[in-house]
Formats: sequence, structure tokens, C-alpha cells
Amino acid sequence: MFGFGMPELLIILVIVLVVFGAGRLPEIGSALGKSIKNFKKASDAKEEIEIKPRKDPDNSKNS
Repeated sequence: MFGFGMPELLIILVIVLVVFGAGRLPEIGSALGKSIKNFKKASDAKEEIEIKPRKDPDNSKNS
């Protein structure tokens, strides 16, 4: 995982804890989890493109 070992991950966790505080960590984790879930959902779904013909207002009038 990018060459990070346990000591490096612990240092990063401590820095995040100091910057954001212990109270906001559950919110950050929840938001990160939802983001990953939505990304996986979007990447697994089939791409559907809806194509509708454009109605030209000039052609609809019969002069």
C-alpha cells in the first residue's frame, strides 16, 4: 500500500487526530465510506445515455 508501514500509518493517524479532533473523526469516516460506496456504485453501473431528438421550434410551424 504505497510503501506505508504501520509506523507511518500511525503517524498519519495522529496528525489527522490533532488537525480534526476526536469528535469529528466519526463524521469524516462516515463521509469517506459513503464516498467510496458511491464511487463503487457508479463504476459498476452500466452507462446509460438517453438520446432524445431536439424539437426545433422553427420546423413545428407550418407557414
